[in-house]
Amino acid sequence: TLCRRILAEDEGLSLSVSHTTRSPRTGERDGTDYHFVDEEAFLAMVREQAFLEHAEYNGNLYGTSVSEIERARAQGAQALLFDVDYQGARQIKAKLPQAVGVFILPPSMAELRRRLSGRGTESPESLERRFAAAKREIEHYPFFDYLVLNQELQHALAELTGIIHAELCRRPRLARRAEALLHE
Repeated sequence: TLCRRILAEDEGLSLSVSHTTRSPRTGERDGTDYHFVDEEAFLAMVREQAFLEHAEYNGNLYGTSVSEIERARAQGAQALLFDVDYQGARQIKAKLPQAVGVFILPPSMAELRRRLSGRGTESPESLERRFAAAKREIEHYPFFDYLVLNQELQHALAELTGIIHAELCRRPRLARRAEALLHE
């Protein structure tokens, strides 16, 4: 939800569309929400080193292809957003040290359970697996550069937008532009 809202408000940002072996949910579109592939195709991409990161989550495989980064660069994106778990975040940071990690925290575990069940997309068993996985995910919060508490959507959106814009203004990201000005 946060990523969709930010992308709608800022044309300079792009979202990396992950590959997954899970089945599409109602309303999801291939190539927009995910690249839906079977396990054989996914594992072939792993062997070909086509992924920047990949991981298993809740019984399915997910991965960010290198071609997604190339696509965003070709389209002139100022920044590329990745919607990944802690495993993916660690792999991305290892390969792209300048990447910035933001962990989105739920306001409480009870509210997280309510939100997950309110989607209506999960079986009771899948809901319990996702809830247990969320607890394991939260244990990895110290790895991230920023934490955003998603208690109230507009406030969380403002915080995340602020982080993105502040990071785009960091000296290392604009140093070449500053140096070019000195030589005009």
